[in-house]
Amino acid sequence: MPQRVVDLSLLIEDNMPAHKLFQRPVITTHLSHESSAALNLGVPGDAMTFQTNFIAMLDHVGTHVDAFRHVDPNGQPIDEMPLELFMGKAVCFDLRHIPDLGDITVADMEEAEAKSGVNVDGHIVLLCTGFHARNYPSLDSVWKNPLLTVEATQWLHERGSKMHGVEGPSTDKPSDNIFAQHRLCRELGISHWEWLVNLEELLGKGEVQFFGVPLKFKGGSGSPVRAFALVND
Repeated sequence: MPQRVVDLSLLIEDNMPAHKLFQRPVITTHLSHESSAALNLGVPGDAMTFQTNFIAMLDHVGTHVDAFRHVDPNGQPIDEMPLELFMGKAVCFDLRHIPDLGDITVADMEEAEAKSGVNVDGHIVLLCTGFHARNYPSLDSVWKNPLLTVEATQWLHERGSKMHGVEGPSTDKPSDNIFAQHRLCRELGISHWEWLVNLEELLGKGEVQFFGVPLKFKGGSGSPVRAFALVND
């Protein structure tokens, strides 16, 4: 059966929206082809010019994954977490009925699981709420994402799901500072990707293969990822 690659990553841009507590990134040209010509590299008639970019950003901007260290001072940093955590069998749940600032409940998860045709058994579970399509790139999108409730998170854990993924900047609702979902993830030893996009492309596809591998930052609390899925068409 032919497979298709679905890109689930947000474009990283200068001054793009970031979580309410985080600075937006700075991305600018360091050396351009025009400015590097002054270095006189290459040979006469075939100059070697190049471009490099300066990037200054937190490790939780754009499509990224949280390390256990992010919310647990004794948790593993991103460079010590096993690579196997960041890829594997996955399923995408259709939760597009969940409104901005809404709650994703156990009942929502059970209904979405049945609709997907995949029984969660160690799967990475991706949650499509339509949030990104509704809100991005508006700067106030960082104040609107839904909450994955602690009960729904426990439901995932009971089915062996060690990782899950959401649209938007957080699994917790930005209208409060409780961070109940992150605190439960800390307790359960599970984690998640945030600000995935194009999840609509995975709906109705059953089990897919998901990849969201981090950069190997020493001591990193998280990392940007190039997330994608392999889908059987």
